[in-house]
Amino acid sequence: MGSAYGGKHTGEAALEAARLARAAGKPVKLVWSREEEFTWAYFRPAGVIEISAGVARGGSVTAWECHNYNSGASALSTPYDIPNTKHEFHAALSPLRQGSYRALAATANIFARECHMTDLALACGQDPLEFRLRNLKDQRLQAVLQAAAQRFGWAKAKSRPGQGIGIACGTEKGSYVAACAEVLAERGKAPRVLRVVTAFECGAILNPDHLKNQIEGALMMSLGGALFERIEFDKGKILNGSLSAYRVPRFKDMPVMETVLVDRKDLTSAGAGETPMVALAPAVRNAILSATGIQLRSLPLAPNGLASS
Repeated sequence: MGSAYGGKHTGEAALEAARLARAAGKPVKLVWSREEEFTWAYFRPAGVIEISAGVARGGSVTAWECHNYNSGASALSTPYDIPNTKHEFHAALSPLRQGSYRALAATANIFARECHMTDLALACGQDPLEFRLRNLKDQRLQAVLQAAAQRFGWAKAKSRPGQGIGIACGTEKGSYVAACAEVLAERGKAPRVLRVVTAFECGAILNPDHLKNQIEGALMMSLGGALFERIEFDKGKILNGSLSAYRVPRFKDMPVMETVLVDRKDLTSAGAGETPMVALAPAVRNAILSATGIQLRSLPLAPNGLASS
């Protein structure tokens, strides 16, 4: 069935049609143009996420404090085994109307957490995969990390200047996902995702072909949010309110996608419409870091290409 990724929740076009029908005294059909939808519908919530952490000798994370301002509380708590944690969501008044995005705030919170985990691993001189596994007791998250890494060939893969690899994982709504990405990233140029391996587990799998389609569709959508999708404003006016001006993923942007389905027949099935997309952006960011040394900390990562110096 058709989807709207949260866009049907508040029914802006329906409310306008109802008001017009009442005024006209007869049924009214209303169709918004893309420009009207971009202007009058709501936006994904903007947000600031602050994380501080402590790591002991050997690489065990001992403390974690996370504050999310405005973007939401979904997937805010860390799945890593950390003895001292604090997580808080702080609501804020937005000057723009805001509402649901696919996977809600899990995309933002998991992006921040997985970027920080890789930064901690590198600061400790440890491999990002081994660092994650060292700090995990959640066997389901461990399983998708290991499955993605094995298919990707993480143990033998190497980054080099201009081409890097990255890894990330997450859990939300009863599903678990891990992604490994290989990215062409050169200073002064737009990064290009070459290959993505995703391992996904949502309990017992009922229809593997449909599940794979869900996962790869989510990856294609998340590629835009990771690299270049954003609304541009000037003096309160939207500059890119049409699909000719608003950058979405194109055929040439598509990486090689490999999907590993982790079937847990002993567990109740969970949904797969949202969680597959949460690991791609941090995996791509971490690959850009390994290729260039640039620590990007906001989304989209490089809407105008990477800095030249």
